[in-house]
Amino acid sequence: MIILIISLLVFLVLGIPIAYSLGLSGFCYFLVVHPELLPVLPQRLFAGMNSYAMIALPLFVTMGLLMNAGGITTRLIDFSLLFVGRLRGGLGAVNVLASMIFGGISGSSVSDTASIGAVLIPAMKNRGYTLEFASGITVASSTMGMIIPPSVPMVIYALVAEESVGKLFLGSAIPGIMIGLIMLAITVVISYWKKYPREEIRLKPKEQFRRVRQSLLAIIMPVFVIGSVVLGIATATESAGIGVLYSFIVGAFVIRGLKMKDIPPILKSAIMTSATVMIIIALSQLYVWILAIERIPELVAAFVTGLNLPAMVILLCIDVIILLTGTFVDVSPAILLLTPVFLPAVQALGMSAVQFGVILISGLAVGLVTPPVGMCLNVASAISRLGIGRIFKGAVPFLLANAITLVLITVVPSLSIWLPGLLMK
Repeated sequence: MIILIISLLVFLVLGIPIAYSLGLSGFCYFLVVHPELLPVLPQRLFAGMNSYAMIALPLFVTMGLLMNAGGITTRLIDFSLLFVGRLRGGLGAVNVLASMIFGGISGSSVSDTASIGAVLIPAMKNRGYTLEFASGITVASSTMGMIIPPSVPMVIYALVAEESVGKLFLGSAIPGIMIGLIMLAITVVISYWKKYPREEIRLKPKEQFRRVRQSLLAIIMPVFVIGSVVLGIATATESAGIGVLYSFIVGAFVIRGLKMKDIPPILKSAIMTSATVMIIIALSQLYVWILAIERIPELVAAFVTGLNLPAMVILLCIDVIILLTGTFVDVSPAILLLTPVFLPAVQALGMSAVQFGVILISGLAVGLVTPPVGMCLNVASAISRLGIGRIFKGAVPFLLANAITLVLITVVPSLSIWLPGLLMK
């Protein structure tokens, strides 16, 4: 394990991406400790990706890209404006509500930041909001993209934990909505304090109905996709395929924002994104195999259960470890590294795999808006031309919603397991 840790740190210091650092350090371990297993490594790499459940990954990515290219972002903002625009700080509230809905469509926080931010950050600046506030609320609210189902990271966790994707989607629904509601409350409080404007909605009922109708098909898509899994109509992979077909029909023939010329770039982007995640999964499998050989999960579980501390204190300490890991490690590698180490330990304390999955994804989502990795920070920086430090400063008040929700879903298991238990056996 010393060889493993030291080699990983060396590769990271040299600037090698985390996925390749994991693979190279794993190779060093087998080269020194178990050279007789070297011929098996290619098989292990392939086995890490050879899963039927992983087909859902590129399909969910494609689904989000199709809906985004179909012009759904503007319609979601118009829809949100009708309901929360009249609140103090109306465009900030629209930002949060649109992110809640868009997160359920794209399953990606980075896509959320890029799409919502490109429209609302300039609009909020023109209405008198500071760029720090506009960028901060955009990146913070985008964390719901990987929590509210369907969620790409949840699919990855389901693969590692061998848990039902449908149960994880249902388990993350209530926490994702909680984060959004708390962020809305924080937005209104800050807006009263800084005297940000309300938005006057001067539309006749007929026009309001037209906007709602235009957005409705996109808004019900998460319900449509998740419902097909919950009702047993389709598996998670099949529902992702249904979602791709649904998003293509809505974008091309109903909203008519999706053009045939958009399809090749969308497919290319989906392939590149999926291939990147697949490489991370494959190389991380070496680490997972090493952890199994060295019996690290069993040792961690025995250590945790042997501590003379209340279970809740241990679980909250694990929350802190997840938050710190998300600050320095990207989401996919973090899921693949932390799940096999901590899942047996928390299960020994009586926590279900579904609850831990929701805790893990909720905690790692914060890492998308914290330096130095902070992928959403970099996207927002490109839009607003602010430094990531100032954007993070603007996001901090809204990240209280994530912190509060993380503690609540740790302390109150029913927030994440009640809905799966009610709708799925």
